[in-house]
Amino acid sequence: MSSSLRRGVVAATVIALSTLSLGACGAGFNAQTQDVRPSSASVSVDNIKIENIVVITPEEGEGPAVVSARIFNSGTEDETLRSLTVEGAGDVELTPAEGGKLVVPAGGSLMLGGEGNAMAVVNDPKDVADGNEQRVSFVLSETGKLSTWALVVPATRQYADWGPTPQAAPADDKSGDEKSGDDNREDAGQDGNAGDQDGAAGDNAEGQQDAQGAEGAEGAENQDGAAEGAEATPSS
Repeated sequence: MSSSLRRGVVAATVIALSTLSLGACGAGFNAQTQDVRPSSASVSVDNIKIENIVVITPEEGEGPAVVSARIFNSGTEDETLRSLTVEGAGDVELTPAEGGKLVVPAGGSLMLGGEGNAMAVVNDPKDVADGNEQRVSFVLSETGKLSTWALVVPATRQYADWGPTPQAAPADDKSGDEKSGDDNREDAGQDGNAGDQDGAAGDNAEGQQDAQGAEGAEGAENQDGAAEGAEATPSS
């Protein structure tokens, strides 16, 4: 085989191997990319885009979860958030920010979750567990329904300020405090009654002493009058 022919065979072999290597790398990269899912989901339809969607559970113990997201409106008309559902947990209770409404203003956004913002509370998250992905659906007045899968995370680290508000103390503790206060007021009332009785007894005793003193003084005056009468009577 001539040297020129050998060089041609070697070049063809190198090109073929390079093509196979690139094809394998491309397939591997695509496979890995398809398996990677973001920590926060997003979805968009027409003028509405919803970003950073996560379901956040309490850091410790049981209780309601919340949905955190920001809804953007690039249109020229305001839209209202009608409802929100989490698969496996049912309807979500929507509460506007103080003095506000559940409106996504034209050219603006509506924030769900976090202090001072509108809240989306999942009151019965029985099938919502950390690490799962739950299907979340938003319904807006004009655009309609937008759905996507959102990750469930605990209220720790970057989600600590966006999680559900800690639940209030059990009602039993409050009733116990009220009962203790009632007992204290009852004891105070009994002490007051006892003091009133002591005061009344003291007044009665003082009154009796005054009466006895008056009777004694009157008797002494009568005796003095009798003695003076005897001295004035002439002897027979």
